[in-house]
Amino acid sequence: MTARKFTDLEFEPWIEHVFSHAVSQTGNAWYYEIDSDFWDGPPGLTVEHMTRLFENPEPPLEYFADSQIAQGLYYIINSGAGGLVLSLMNDAVPIGERVRCIKAIHPLFRQLIEPRVAPVLGHLDEKGAKALNSVAYMWWDIFPVAAKVERNSAPDPLNAAILGVMENVLDTSHPAIQESALHGLGHWARAYPSVVEPIIDAFIASGADFRPELIAYAKSARQGCVL
Repeated sequence: MTARKFTDLEFEPWIEHVFSHAVSQTGNAWYYEIDSDFWDGPPGLTVEHMTRLFENPEPPLEYFADSQIAQGLYYIINSGAGGLVLSLMNDAVPIGERVRCIKAIHPLFRQLIEPRVAPVLGHLDEKGAKALNSVAYMWWDIFPVAAKVERNSAPDPLNAAILGVMENVLDTSHPAIQESALHGLGHWARAYPSVVEPIIDAFIASGADFRPELIAYAKSARQGCVL
């Protein structure tokens, strides 16, 4: 079977391409197969589809299993898979559209991911994780729009939007989602300490009932020491 290159799918067929695949029990996702179909659409269309999905994720994904959703999200954000979010770094796409897409990650987490993850901590490999726990924990680790090392400089629009999403996502009582945001902030801490440190300080100060393990992780993230 010859792989097909998709370049102009409308939103619904694009959703089918990304998410409508069986999940292998061996861990080999469909997009790693040599003859797998792949998306190679224009960056502007890719950003448009991602934004539409992120802003209102439940209706288009209601018929997919959590394992399929997790697999599809990895295809979108992992540069070693589909790497569709690399379109966010393409200057041919207006910056406002790219920033809107990044900001839409907040409703994606709040509406789709948070209700579907178990309250366990990924950095401790705690048991009981669900299909989307790994996606939540690793989201910013594999997100290819990395923090620029510009210590003491103001973040560029993309990184400013990312930091804003992390701060907003952190405002929850769900430990796995809190950990996800802290994980991301830890990766951005060395580039933008003047932004990250106050966010984490406020988080620590707000939670007298947070798990000690989560507070310890927050303190490590503040120093940029996360895995």
